[in-house]
Amino acid sequence: MSTLKGLQDIVAAQTAISDIDGKLGKLWYAGYSIDDLAEHSSFEEVVFLVQNIRLPDQPELEELTERMVNEREAADFIVSLMPTLAEQTSPMSMLRTSVSAASAYDPDGWDQSPEANYRKAIRLISLIPTFIAYYDRNRKELPIVEPNPKLPHAANFLYMLTGEEPEQRAAEIFDTIFILYADHTMNASTFTARVVASTLADMHSAVTAAVAALKGPLHGGANEQAMRMLEEIGEAPRADAFVRDLFERKQLVMGFGHRVYRNVDDPRATILRRLSKELGEAAGDTRWFDISEAVEKIVREEKGLRPNVDFYAASVLHYLGLSTDLFTPMFSAARAAGWTAHIREQYSDNRIIRPDSDYIGPRDQRWVPIEEREHVVAS
Repeated sequence: MSTLKGLQDIVAAQTAISDIDGKLGKLWYAGYSIDDLAEHSSFEEVVFLVQNIRLPDQPELEELTERMVNEREAADFIVSLMPTLAEQTSPMSMLRTSVSAASAYDPDGWDQSPEANYRKAIRLISLIPTFIAYYDRNRKELPIVEPNPKLPHAANFLYMLTGEEPEQRAAEIFDTIFILYADHTMNASTFTARVVASTLADMHSAVTAAVAALKGPLHGGANEQAMRMLEEIGEAPRADAFVRDLFERKQLVMGFGHRVYRNVDDPRATILRRLSKELGEAAGDTRWFDISEAVEKIVREEKGLRPNVDFYAASVLHYLGLSTDLFTPMFSAARAAGWTAHIREQYSDNRIIRPDSDYIGPRDQRWVPIEEREHVVAS
């Protein structure tokens, strides 16, 4: 039996939600180019698109937007739990726990009908920013900011984090980030969600598992680690020596390379590069963009690696005022759109996901009583 480590290039499911052409550097959601969606759509419209595999008309978009606004309020139990989580856990641990706990208070309970699962999907997409904002305000000992029903999804998230309505352009850029992170085919967390859903476990269980997968630094943590690297470099002229030192010590430069986009730019990184420059110029401080550009130059020249979505997302999110350790939870807030769409798609034509494996252990062992067993201890 042939094997590919990490299931590379193995097709695990058929999906209508998103598609990638790694050779051309293209990403589509339900057939729509990420470039067009980032330029013209809102996150709410993209949520409808990945859930329904078509764009909404105006009444449908208004209905979904109203539903998302109405689902932002967290259950009292989660609100009461948040101070303890803020004191005792990391942001992603909080999010994993909160998503799981929310299942106990979901109005649809354990109803697994397609209609109930659609409502659960929209509810979770709407709630996750609330969890993150409540957590962040609690740990900073700041008053909780309740959701603002007049603000769109991404703008409301910034408002709940900061207590101030964001400027229009900042809100638009944050909305674009949500669109860019909404889905990306069969990545580790989405595959995890589909595996759990394939057992017919409930929506909350599958999303909880996806959050747990995203918590790993090889998947969701790259944007946070990229920002910490930029902060350690401090200024653009130091980037060359810093990166070369990483190379000499055979360490990774976070935010570079991708399993799919091997010889072309990640289309999301191209958009985020432009937004990073724009935000830096608007702030009158292009330092983080300048450092990022300097790092990209040396990595591309020396290793032929290109930035992925997480690299320039780091400086963009920093310019928008997010705490660095909230970058991965923000990723979760956006990717909830894709996770829940994939979970519903898995339910719709389900077969339990059960891959095979190659056994490489010993064979034909002879059992002996414990008093007769001898083990060679390495010196």
